Amino acid sequence: MTLNVLIGKLNEYNPEEIEKVKKAYEYASILHSGQFRQSGEPYIIHPLNVACILADMHADGDTICAGLLHDTLEDTNITKEEIAHDFNENIANLVDGVTKLAKMNFSSKQDQNYANTRKIITSITDDVRIIIIKLADRLHNMQTLQFKSEFKQKENSLETMDIFVPLAYYIGAYRIKSQLEDLSLQYLYPDKYKRIEEIKSKIELESKNCLQEMLQTINLILNDKNIPHEIKLRTKNIYGIYKRMEQGHKLADIHDLLSLKIMVDDIANCYQTLGLIHSKYHPVNDKFKDYICNPKTNMYRSLHTTVFGEEERLVQTQIRTFDMDKIASFGLTAYWDISKGNARYIMQEDLKNKYQFFKSLIEINRVFLDNQDFVRQIKSELFSDRIYVYTTKGDIIELPKGSTIIDFAYSIGPDVGNTMVSAIVNDRVVEPDYVLKSKDRVRIITDILSYGPREGWLDKAVTTQAKQQIKQFIKK
Repeated sequence: MTLNVLIGKLNEYNPEEIEKVKKAYEYASILHSGQFRQSGEPYIIHPLNVACILADMHADGDTICAGLLHDTLEDTNITKEEIAHDFNENIANLVDGVTKLAKMNFSSKQDQNYANTRKIITSITDDVRIIIIKLADRLHNMQTLQFKSEFKQKENSLETMDIFVPLAYYIGAYRIKSQLEDLSLQYLYPDKYKRIEEIKSKIELESKNCLQEMLQTINLILNDKNIPHEIKLRTKNIYGIYKRMEQGHKLADIHDLLSLKIMVDDIANCYQTLGLIHSKYHPVNDKFKDYICNPKTNMYRSLHTTVFGEEERLVQTQIRTFDMDKIASFGLTAYWDISKGNARYIMQEDLKNKYQFFKSLIEINRVFLDNQDFVRQIKSELFSDRIYVYTTKGDIIELPKGSTIIDFAYSIGPDVGNTMVSAIVNDRVVEPDYVLKSKDRVRIITDILSYGPREGWLDKAVTTQAKQQIKQFIKK
């Protein structure tokens, strides 16, 4: 990796920032002079790789500079004030945001770890770019983990799966998420990783002709209808296959093992393309998902349909617009490409207004003052298994597994929770302590003359938001 590679990437989408980025590189090179990684490489190679990962996302100039400088506050004698003076306040804040808290402020290493984990997670409320830099940093560290001891390899991999993979998912950065999952699995279960890697390679080889035939056929169909498009082939990532097999699924049961990603110019053509594909390839009826009409809670949008392809293989086709595809790969970071100069503000506004986890994170951060309690609650409420249930309007509500009707009601709003008397789930009347399952359809029955939440509901609620609203009502 060289500076010229980074400059080449920048030149493709943001040439006016090249001089500032060169300055940041020289600055970081001088500060890290004499420092080496465990691989024996000069230390500057690491921040340079981080900056290149960010450039692949078309990050803005300040974020690229912060990527180059991200370890300077921690590993050199430079101060935040000096970075602000030599560059700008924005870059200084980003670098400070990704910098670990000093050891001297804590009585134990464990306390320091909890505080730093909290800092990483909550930084998203100030500037989502801090999380993005941390993800790029973690990705390169995982890519070079072979130089660490076996203990550190497993420790870093567990932390990656516990903290960084969920963060990547929540901001929709699927490409980084998949890479982090596969790299972690490689060190946590090397034998299983190798076996699945071999299976995946074999499947890709055996299905190559089938997928190419389908690709060419769909190409001809869409060209005939004058629909602008692009088609890519995709095989499920190694961790994704591992997870499904660990859940007891056979390889033949994994319907999205093979995929064709079809990008078109607008939403109308997404649905027309779906009809054209179904007219050629028979669909598996229960494997259709419309994430355009009902986006995932991290704003992923696409049409998914699994069809019987060539050679009787099951093939998932994912149909979306070009902009949807950018968001599907890069999540919030896609706005750097879609919205250009306004990207930073749109990212932050969308995060606050459209992403369900954000409200839960704010509430958990407010309620749990102790760092250890905060991290435990985040892991159990936000970073654990999730369920997805529907309102009567078809909106998707994301909740932690084990959530009840009480949690659902308060996720809609305190007025709904405080006046709830019962609920209807899948056309059946249930009590407030009913435990929800994914795909449940829920209608809350309210009565403004009700007595309000019972104290016993506190033991039945799972989410911090529901528990706090109940406590507030009882206190009043």
